[in-house]
Amino acid sequence: MASYSIYTTFTRGEEVWELDPPEVVNSVLQYAAWGVQGQQSTYLKNNIYYQSDVKSNSLRLTSSGKEGVIFNGIADWLYEEEILHTHVAHWWSPDGERLAFLVLNDRKQYPYPKAGQANPAVKLYVVNLYGPTHTLELVPPDTEHYVTMVKWISKTKTSVRWLNRNTVWNLHRLLLCVLQNQEPVFSKDGSRFFLTVPVKQGGRGEFHHIAMFTTQVRRRENGLGFSGTVPSVDPFLSWLVAPCRAVKTVGLFPRRCLTCELNKAHCLYIDADISPTRQHVILHCKGRTVYVLFLALSEASVPFPVTRLLYNLPLMLSYPPDFSDSRHYGLLLLLDSAPGGQAVSDQFSLSWDSVLVSSDSVIVARLDGRGSGFQGQRILHEVHQRLGTVDVQDQIAAVEYLLKFPYIDRTRIAVFGKGYGAYLMLMMLKSTDSIFKCACAMSPVTDWKLYGESCVPLPLQFPQLFNSHIFSSVLQNVQALREQTLMLVHGTADANIHFQHTAELVKNLVKVGANYSMQIFPDEGHFLSQQSHLHLYAALTSFYRECLKEEFLPLPDDEEEEEE
Repeated sequence: MASYSIYTTFTRGEEVWELDPPEVVNSVLQYAAWGVQGQQSTYLKNNIYYQSDVKSNSLRLTSSGKEGVIFNGIADWLYEEEILHTHVAHWWSPDGERLAFLVLNDRKQYPYPKAGQANPAVKLYVVNLYGPTHTLELVPPDTEHYVTMVKWISKTKTSVRWLNRNTVWNLHRLLLCVLQNQEPVFSKDGSRFFLTVPVKQGGRGEFHHIAMFTTQVRRRENGLGFSGTVPSVDPFLSWLVAPCRAVKTVGLFPRRCLTCELNKAHCLYIDADISPTRQHVILHCKGRTVYVLFLALSEASVPFPVTRLLYNLPLMLSYPPDFSDSRHYGLLLLLDSAPGGQAVSDQFSLSWDSVLVSSDSVIVARLDGRGSGFQGQRILHEVHQRLGTVDVQDQIAAVEYLLKFPYIDRTRIAVFGKGYGAYLMLMMLKSTDSIFKCACAMSPVTDWKLYGESCVPLPLQFPQLFNSHIFSSVLQNVQALREQTLMLVHGTADANIHFQHTAELVKNLVKVGANYSMQIFPDEGHFLSQQSHLHLYAALTSFYRECLKEEFLPLPDDEEEEEE
């Protein structure tokens, strides 16, 4: 919320125009920005106002706006935090003659919709800004939906992604908070667009490829008489996306490696920055080879007969610089990625755990288990309706595998988790007996009933219909955490995973007399400020340094010294 003014910069006399809705003075606006052509602009105060230039009168495009209830062209909490990842919910056409915008109705919705609660009602409109004002509603294919992406293809065409809320569940529901606003790339004439789609690739199921589609619509009828529209698909443009990332072309265009001759340093993790003219590219090398093991997971590795296939899961270890297999080292397992994420890659990084590796002779381990990304859709979808089961089993199997190494001290095993990783960590502590000496959970998800509805799988969205939330809740059987040395960390203003998760866990820990310590960051969100980050890093290194330090037995004094 702010007041906005427009200043001229090319005239001698200073000219100032206040941005105010008609018949309002000194108003506080929700948003204001320039358009894409000339001096046109929009500003929002519950409704959308349009000016063709700085001296023209404002034109009100909507009239339904109501403070905190009806949002026109601007996102409410759910759409800003979880879906669009921006407070802007309107989009200009390339020529500036049309404006697409969302209207969000929060009358029946709680500010933070949880599992089973109502979502804001959403509608999408396009308004014509030149000539007679005409507003057209774009009708969605389903009644319960999210609008996750809006992008103009040309002056008169726009693309929209509607995501079904209730009837169809797949892992994209779980990954909504991360991937939902991916935009297609359109050709200049708008006749073709590129989008990543899953395609069968080898024994690991589907991998994401870049597919090229045409925007020409053709009609198809199946044997049941149902008719619909589908895009025609052309050959693929890219090769599979794997943990080893490089730039390649294949399919419709001649296949050739664009970076092989340039990659003299054998870089295995590259970001590419392509120039606007498409004639040059800057390659950012972000990592060379790191030591990666592969954990073989078979039916015998897990206690439940749910996996009959053999998986090779990447396990990365960070060793102290003076490592010797004749010594004994403490082990720290890190779990800090959500489903679809990647913890093991060739990307170089330094964080607080690097201090423990370099200064305290601690080995740090990361595993991309079932449910992780960049290993194919088969591994990714293993957690489908099984959150906190197979992914927990994989992490436990990794620790048991590492305990077979002679240089791992089985009395000094620790674990750290953040967000969904903290949820897995707490489920691990409840599933194991005396493996971990200490653990720290940062911003943990403890009960899916308390989590944002848009990121909760369908069986957990309606707790009154399913019992899944009971079996997947950390708050069940908290007695199993009673003897654990546990540290909890959470920001009180966390809008992603509310502090209520930790508060409910603490309430249950107190009931069973559990041993825990707590680090609270007042008024901090899910991502801490720089000062709080430094404090957190110091607290974490101190906690694990004390936990994983090597214990030395005192040597008995000589008899002669005792006599003296």
